[in-house]
Amino acid sequence: MKACGLVVEYNPFHNGHVYHLQQAKKVTNADCIVAVMSGSFLQRGEPAISDKFHRAKAALQTGVDLVLELPFVCAVQHSDLFADGAVRILHECKISALCFGSESGELSSFVHGYHAWKENKTKFDIFLKEKLHLGYSFPQAAKYAYEKLGLTAGDFDLTQPNNILGFGYVRAIMENNFPMEPKTIRRIQSHYHDSHLHGNIASATSIRKELLGNSELTTKARNSLPDSTIVQLDAYRKKADLWHHWELYFPLLQYRINTMTPEELRQIFGVDEGMEYRIKKMASKAMNFADLVRLVKSKRYTWTRIQRMFVYILANIKDEEMNRLKQAEIPYLRILGFTERGKAFLNEKKKDIAVPLVTSYHRDQHPMLAIEEKASHAYYSVLKAENKQTLFQQEMQGPVQI
Repeated sequence: MKACGLVVEYNPFHNGHVYHLQQAKKVTNADCIVAVMSGSFLQRGEPAISDKFHRAKAALQTGVDLVLELPFVCAVQHSDLFADGAVRILHECKISALCFGSESGELSSFVHGYHAWKENKTKFDIFLKEKLHLGYSFPQAAKYAYEKLGLTAGDFDLTQPNNILGFGYVRAIMENNFPMEPKTIRRIQSHYHDSHLHGNIASATSIRKELLGNSELTTKARNSLPDSTIVQLDAYRKKADLWHHWELYFPLLQYRINTMTPEELRQIFGVDEGMEYRIKKMASKAMNFADLVRLVKSKRYTWTRIQRMFVYILANIKDEEMNRLKQAEIPYLRILGFTERGKAFLNEKKKDIAVPLVTSYHRDQHPMLAIEEKASHAYYSVLKAENKQTLFQQEMQGPVQI
């Protein structure tokens, strides 16, 4: 059975994602679609608007066959580590192709870009460190380094989010010589960061803005979502009595910061030396989450990096445990959900998969899964006690089956 892999967040699963999976199946001639999906918290350091199981179910009901969880250790990271972790999971799952969206839809640009980066890696590292030492953020420094190598011009522009991630996937495949064929399709209509909701294919950013600005699904939001997502968002809202966003977590985050010593803060992953004092000072001044990020933000620290840092503080993720695991081999595959076709694919490949298949949290679990459990507790912390108990129970019951 031939499978195509997708790397996704589905926050929420929308019509653009439907187009992606349909085109992926077409260009790869795949029998099965396997999605590697972020769990409770996402790459930009944000809580997912609804939990991983409702998001997985919406995708499974609309064409995805198997949903695997991208571990927190990889998911809440900069693009290189995010992409590398996702590709390694797909490799362990024995998929034969990976399809991603890009601005141009031309794979040759990514392959050429990889070889240009590889041949000039020493120069790239020098350019990167030059800007980092001057206090630039990592994305700004990387942009400068790519510009110096001529990798930000034309269709292959490594300042665009989808191109950055796509380049990460291609690089991870080629650096490791994985037997996986990369494919890309051109993004259509809305831009990744477009905050204006219009048409039936809109950015996830604009859809979330519309959802969070209203107490229920509006007609504008519904027009950009498949029926499965509408059903699952409604179901989650009824069970949780909310859709997740950072402002809900602000009181708990502020409490965590105010009751931690500078030494305890310094042990949190992502809190560089000296930042602990700035964070504590600004936490006592901030009136809400957005205010706190603005107060902490600087030339070196982007909004996204600060959000990731606050996720680590919220979930009490220590520097020592993340550094031990963030570039480790993938120790397991966690199944969030599957269809009958996805189940058949797993049964066919099971003898070739070298790592355990995991379906829930358990005693004596791998440290990477233990971090996942901590993140899940943090994610559900804003729910009422009865809702929290009900929804967290899914983490222990195993995958969604369609």
